[in-house]
Amino acid sequence: MSIRFKLTITAVAVILVANSLLSFITLQYLGQVWLREVQTRVQRNLNSARAAYQKRTEIIAACLEGAALGRTLPAAAGKGNQAELASILRDLHRTGRMDFVALLDPAGRVIRRAQSDRTGEDLSSDPLVARVLHDRRTVSGTVILSRERLLAEGTELAERARFEVVPTPAARPARDRIRYDGMVSAAAVPVVDDQGRILAILYGGDLLNRRYEIVDGIKRDVFPQEVHQGKDIGTVTIFQGDLRISTNVKMDGGTRAVGTLLSASVSDEVLDRGRGWAAPAFVVNDWYITAYEPIRDPQGKIIGALYVGLLQAPFTHQRNVISAVFLSIVMVATSASLVLLVLANALVLRPVRSVVQMAQKVIGGDLSARVGIRPPGEMGVLCRAVDSMAQAMAERQELLKQSTRQQIGRSEQLASVGRLAAGVAHEINNPLTGVLAFADMLREKENMDEQDREDLDLIVRETKRAREIVRGLLDFARETPSVKVHLNINDVIRQTTRLLGKRDAFQNIFIVEDLAENLPPVNGDKNQLQQVLVNLALNGCEAMPDGGTLMFSSRLGDGHVVVKVTDTGCGIKKEHLDQVFEPFFTTKPVGKGTGLGLSVSYGILRQHGGTLEVESEEGNGTTFTLTLPAAVTGKQAELGGKSLELRT
Repeated sequence: MSIRFKLTITAVAVILVANSLLSFITLQYLGQVWLREVQTRVQRNLNSARAAYQKRTEIIAACLEGAALGRTLPAAAGKGNQAELASILRDLHRTGRMDFVALLDPAGRVIRRAQSDRTGEDLSSDPLVARVLHDRRTVSGTVILSRERLLAEGTELAERARFEVVPTPAARPARDRIRYDGMVSAAAVPVVDDQGRILAILYGGDLLNRRYEIVDGIKRDVFPQEVHQGKDIGTVTIFQGDLRISTNVKMDGGTRAVGTLLSASVSDEVLDRGRGWAAPAFVVNDWYITAYEPIRDPQGKIIGALYVGLLQAPFTHQRNVISAVFLSIVMVATSASLVLLVLANALVLRPVRSVVQMAQKVIGGDLSARVGIRPPGEMGVLCRAVDSMAQAMAERQELLKQSTRQQIGRSEQLASVGRLAAGVAHEINNPLTGVLAFADMLREKENMDEQDREDLDLIVRETKRAREIVRGLLDFARETPSVKVHLNINDVIRQTTRLLGKRDAFQNIFIVEDLAENLPPVNGDKNQLQQVLVNLALNGCEAMPDGGTLMFSSRLGDGHVVVKVTDTGCGIKKEHLDQVFEPFFTTKPVGKGTGLGLSVSYGILRQHGGTLEVESEEGNGTTFTLTLPAAVTGKQAELGGKSLELRT
């Protein structure tokens, strides 16, 4: 997969994800703003509807107050002239276009009705009449009248108030199948004489049940000529309790949806809790953005609700159009961005292709390949750097070839020297053996003086030292076949410490064993590994001429058996650490060492697939670490076995 393809896919993914998130967030925000704005409009429309609703009540109150403040009605009420009172009430009923008008005495009993001859009914418990009797002033509002009250005012009003409830799925179960009560918008005005005494109470109002001119008038004032696909956008409804008693919401057949019920959720919020409701809702047969508020009587009791709703479809259409335009703009911008991205990639990544082609040539072995172009900006710096790197690689390759040729020549030279040294050592070893044999025979003669014996001892000692040097040289120069078997390294260490304890040089040395139990075996030559441990122990002993501690420890680490030989001697100088494993390197005095012990030990560990490392600090002792691969990989043995301290 090319860099260009990866960058292109990454950039395309970033653009698509970013634009998708932008579109989603923007559309969500637009939807919320749209709903909030429309809901705000509906709330303002509800305020206007409430004002129009209250205006009708105020007109009734003003009409009744005008009659009460005139001279005719107070005079007729004071004289008790029934004929004149009847004429005044009929004129008031006709001119005020009210559904009923009645005159009550100061105790609240009916004296006269405009549209009925029934009198004597006690209306003192009526909320409006009770407030007039208490406050002695005009009171207006909405109240519920029983069927009996409506029949007293006329059978036509009682029939208008009668509804057969139409069940709706979202509404509460209907308490009664038929409703008879009516809700009226009315006013009560005191009629007083010149001394301020109440002569009568003038009571009049409109029955809101099926009085459509009120809701239609509110719709004309609030939603003038607003239609969408043949449907009125704005609707108004007056509820008596949860029952629609006056509305311009239409059923599917075109009839008004009176007699249907308010949904249960709105009833809970508006009628039970007395709070307003503003949210989209399914009203009768379509979705509307609605607002409701409770209607209360003069005593503050909730008796109904006023509703205003806007058909949701036209606003949804507007929102969808705006969303479609926005998405189109985003898609065009995204397409343009993708085109520009492809062009930019082709322009910007052209030098990258040259760099890739040059790198492939270099990988193929052509170190003379170069990018050769210098575009402006960072890409030019990159091309220059790549060319410089290729030039440096070519120069280093040439130097490496020269160094390799030198090393090969040196290796061949060392190999020849090794073969020559092996032959010379073999040739020297035979006469040395003869010299040693004859020197031993001369020492057995009885007629030799002390000086001759000392001279012969010197000859024997030096001959043996020369033989040891030759033997070490032979061991270093040739590969000695080894016999490898599975060994317990702890057994090899214990046998070595027992062997060392018998030597005079270790009489002042504390030998300590700290060996982990349950170590896996190693595959090795017992004699060779023991030779390594003896060499390291002898080196440690020579580093502690005044005595000290020599510790052998073992543990399991990362599939290898690790053995450490630590002394508390004088340590090794820092500048000598890199040379201790080189053949013939020694810091011991002349005659004390050959410089082959550590080299031979290092070679033995390498033959066993292990390593030999040294850590030392001058004056603080030395630690040699032997690492051998475990023949059986098992669970790491738990360290901490009891240390055994031997003093010999």
